[in-house]
Amino acid sequence: MEEAELVDRTKAGDVRAFEAIVRRYEAVALRTAHAILGSAPDVDDAVQEAFVKAYYALGRFRSGSPIRPWLLRIVANEALDRRRASSRPVSLGLRPDSEVEPADVHELTPEASAVLREQQGELLAAVNALRPDDRLIIAYRYWFDMAEAEMALALGCARGTVKSRLSRALARLRAQLPRAVGEELPGPLVPDG
Repeated sequence: MEEAELVDRTKAGDVRAFEAIVRRYEAVALRTAHAILGSAPDVDDAVQEAFVKAYYALGRFRSGSPIRPWLLRIVANEALDRRRASSRPVSLGLRPDSEVEPADVHELTPEASAVLREQQGELLAAVNALRPDDRLIIAYRYWFDMAEAEMALALGCARGTVKSRLSRALARLRAQLPRAVGEELPGPLVPDG
């Protein structure tokens, strides 16, 4: 079923349609909450509460708009509220040896592979040292592969604001990184469109 039809059916009271929406976006919602809360046990609770809030707020959702950024904004707000309430330090639950690797990683020498893993660890530590809003915008762009327009909807701001926030977050990230790793980050990491 198309997203718009699921939204319309949910607004008409079809709970199964909302269940389909939840199934469709649950994974990205969990990753969003995880980016904010880290490996905290609150991740599942934050996502569940966000979906409940979304269900009750769906009447205010503008039909025809994409639902993914709207849902992610609710998830992010819920996760940020929980993080503020707990006021504990956050670190992302990603590991340097995660399943996301460069395509040619298998062609690397053992020494080059070890250097790559060390740099990934340094990058992750630097991302973990950032403010939650910086981690969120970097996660949206580079881990969730969201376009500027979708990020703007999820963050509730203009596309130009997304560009400037991402640019500032990347500058703070580069400042956190050891010199060798920071120099190897791609040049302009701001998306083209």
